[in-house]
Amino acid sequence: MKRKIIRIDEEACNGCGLCASACHEGAIGIVGGKARLLREDYCDGLGDCLPACPAGAITFEEREAAAYDAEAVRQKKEQQNARTAGEACSRLGQWPVQIKLVPVKAPYFDRARLLIAADCTAYAYGAFHEEFMKDRITLIGCPKLDGVDYSVKLTEILKHNEIQSICLVRMEVPCCGGLEYAVRKALENSGKQIPWKVKILSTEGKITEA
Repeated sequence: MKRKIIRIDEEACNGCGLCASACHEGAIGIVGGKARLLREDYCDGLGDCLPACPAGAITFEEREAAAYDAEAVRQKKEQQNARTAGEACSRLGQWPVQIKLVPVKAPYFDRARLLIAADCTAYAYGAFHEEFMKDRITLIGCPKLDGVDYSVKLTEILKHNEIQSICLVRMEVPCCGGLEYAVRKALENSGKQIPWKVKILSTEGKITEA
């Protein structure tokens, strides 16, 4: 179809990227240091990018071009928003997180508020990052799957670092009792008096406190 669409003069373009930022549809990108119209069907022909260009490299032209696909643009925006929301919500403060893999001593343990959580808990409770992981160093594990005594590693972590507090989050299922036992044993073996609490999640995602 013949319609109005932008034209980018690559010789005049200075590659500043302001036009790409101004394009709400994501039709423009920077390729090889120059602005390019990446998708004709993303360009609505309204020209929000024109006043953003300091080099005057963008103009309108009327030519044969793919029709503007509003639905494709909407879906792309939803995907970008979902990715952005996922990034914004992540409260992970260090890596690795598995109890078996974390070092006994690391800078992030210094004066840390520690979260020790069963693997399943983050999937059972939607606000897990905000309510439990935020401002804490996270360690996760599953005694049933790993088949190890976590108390040995946890004891060493507590002994060699100044831990401020511990929040244990476990599921209500019996196998998670092994994780709670490991924390109790580690606290006893470390010889330290560290404040701690236990939060128990039901399989329906409800919280109780032990």
